[in-house]
Amino acid sequence: MKATCIARVYSAAKASLALLGLAAVFSFTLVALDREALLKGLAPLSGNPFGVPSLSAAGAIESGAAETLLEREQRALAEFIAKRYRIAHDAAARFVSIAYRAGEQHSVDPLLILAVMAIESRYNPVAESVVGAKGLMQVIPKFHLDKLDDHGGEQAVLEPEVNIQVGAQILREYTRRFGDQEFALQMYAGAVDTPGSQYAAKVMAEKARLEPVRQKARKESAQSA
Repeated sequence: MKATCIARVYSAAKASLALLGLAAVFSFTLVALDREALLKGLAPLSGNPFGVPSLSAAGAIESGAAETLLEREQRALAEFIAKRYRIAHDAAARFVSIAYRAGEQHSVDPLLILAVMAIESRYNPVAESVVGAKGLMQVIPKFHLDKLDDHGGEQAVLEPEVNIQVGAQILREYTRRFGDQEFALQMYAGAVDTPGSQYAAKVMAEKARLEPVRQKARKESAQSA
């Protein structure tokens, strides 16, 4: 009789432990599921739990910011040049940007630099003449090695940045030396003996086409200020 009671108590205890085990497993499963759901809900805020706007979105704000005067000028000129000479807009924008930097550095009107590029190469960065003139501004390396040495040597002449910088430097040098822009342009082209200064006239005519584009951009910038 005593043994039977003990067996019943043991069976009841065993059953209770089994139920407790099942309850623990069930509770653990619920916690795990809740935790997974919580993590899924927080996933979009990963790394940013307080919902503060991330810096990665700043680009959209920046792109909508008002253009500066120079940015508006350069964009307008790049669009004009790309359309007129049928070159990629990105390339035109790069050439215009470099021309503005070179113009500021060497005290040369960037429109004059762009006009020389148009007449010399039609904005072809790998153009080369029969006399050895190369690049956007048709620089002849053997005559300007001293200037090219500052940019890595003769092999750099076809790099747009170098070619435009050196071309602008030559324009400034000739203008200061001779005190006359028309003669300086003729000298730049090696056409001093050409009657009628035809080369200089072509460059100045091209510059005159660019000037209204610049003035319009300046006017629009002033109106939006």
